[in-house]
Amino acid sequence: MKTFLFSLVILGLSSCWPSKIGFKDTGGMPEEWKYFHLQTLQNNAATCPLSYSAGLTEAIKDGIQNNTRLGLATKLGDAQVQISGEITSYNVNPIAIQNGDNAAKNRLTVSVQFTIFTTTPKEEELKLNVTRFADFDASSNLSSVESQLLSTINEQVIQDVINKIMSNW
Repeated sequence: MKTFLFSLVILGLSSCWPSKIGFKDTGGMPEEWKYFHLQTLQNNAATCPLSYSAGLTEAIKDGIQNNTRLGLATKLGDAQVQISGEITSYNVNPIAIQNGDNAAKNRLTVSVQFTIFTTTPKEEELKLNVTRFADFDASSNLSSVESQLLSTINEQVIQDVINKIMSNW
């Protein structure tokens, strides 16, 4: 009886065993995709710091290279995935109003619009609008917490771009 149960367990486990095991990314991206190119994001938000577009661009490049199999193309023509975009909004608004119309918390909100163009397996263009935010105490000065808030927002924007690239093709 023990042999029969053991054989049954082994048979059940072997039918669930994956047919292929590996560390190569085989996500939703076509195999033809090897390289991406990201143009420096344009800054079209009136209150956005001048250096933010370059910083976000570099963070996205690093995020794509570290989390997908795509490499960075030095020339636009070498890339199968071509990304461009613009920062459309950069705002700070009060969110937690207390008695006396004083805010307990503020929210930094950043909106970015992306255009993702692919050359293979067929030419396709996709638009992606991302709006992300981070909250901070109203007693804090924005300039003292801004880099930490932007780091949090950047991580979310990067994840949204990667998710779109990986899932929508």
